[in-house]
Amino acid sequence: MVTYILRRLVLSIPVLFGILFATFALARLIPGDPCRAMLGEKATKVVCDEFNHRHGLDRPIPIQFGVYINEIAHGDFGNSFRYSKPITELLIERLPITFELSLAALLFSVLVGIPLGVIAAVRHNSWVDVVTMLWANVGVSMPVFWLGLMLAYIFSLTLKGTIFQLPPSGRLSAGLITVPFYEIWGMQVTEGTFSYTLADFISRMNVFNSILSANWEVLKDAVTHLILPAFALSTIPMALIARMTRSAMLEVLGQDYIRTARAKGLSRRSVVLKHAFRNALLPLATVIGLSLGGLLGGAVLTETVFNLSGVGRILYDGITARDYGIVQGFTVVIAIFFVVLNLIVDVSYAYLDPRIRLD
Repeated sequence: MVTYILRRLVLSIPVLFGILFATFALARLIPGDPCRAMLGEKATKVVCDEFNHRHGLDRPIPIQFGVYINEIAHGDFGNSFRYSKPITELLIERLPITFELSLAALLFSVLVGIPLGVIAAVRHNSWVDVVTMLWANVGVSMPVFWLGLMLAYIFSLTLKGTIFQLPPSGRLSAGLITVPFYEIWGMQVTEGTFSYTLADFISRMNVFNSILSANWEVLKDAVTHLILPAFALSTIPMALIARMTRSAMLEVLGQDYIRTARAKGLSRRSVVLKHAFRNALLPLATVIGLSLGGLLGGAVLTETVFNLSGVGRILYDGITARDYGIVQGFTVVIAIFFVVLNLIVDVSYAYLDPRIRLD
């Protein structure tokens, strides 16, 4: 197992290098000049020459790429043209928001998609199956931005004043203050160290921070602000998980050992959950892992509609401003998440199905 993990990590290095090269090249192939995107079309040549020299954009492209690779190897993603801040600092500020939103959306997807897929497979060709698959097709086809606007309109305006009213945007209500959990715990963490970065990252996720600091008022408010954007973002992976669950369950329910289990007189619940569902988990693990990676990189519309300053918003702003550092840094981090998630999914196969051995 250890050998397999090490081999996969080594093989991921060329993948990440290829992503670095592709992102670096594509960012510079986008039409437009970073100087004029930042300073406006009326920026003079002298001003743009000084801007390019200050940010190293007047060097030959191969040298710029070599400098960037060297910085990445030392854990430095460079600085942002737009925000005049290190990319690492922006990552710590923005990534927790998207990470929290993606986990909540994945939770919605799994808790709703898997039961619906199992029910559709067990009631194959019934009205339940038809309605579930119809809903799944609608969920895949529904524009996320339209659904987000409709949810905000219904739950914030139409149901205003009822127990079903939910906030239309933002992360917390005005006036609520969050204190990092490590300060409440009295932890001695030095700024700039890995322990401080990790603690600061977790503390910026309001739900986790409020649980660790036992601030139940903030927890309730953070969860209510998270429901609408998480549900809007979850519709596509929820539908995919439901369809994949149904497909995997139908394949397993037709196997000989399922018929044998039924012939032995086992209850329907035992046959479905203990025998069929456990053996249908392998394709589900792949879909769930890839869904989380897709949610991390595809939340731009949801974050825009619900006014969340996460990865999607800053990537959009970085592309429009030709901010190479933001585009490259955030893309590389999302790619690393994908590589790690794929590794976790592959390793989980050996635990979900003991017949699989990872050598």
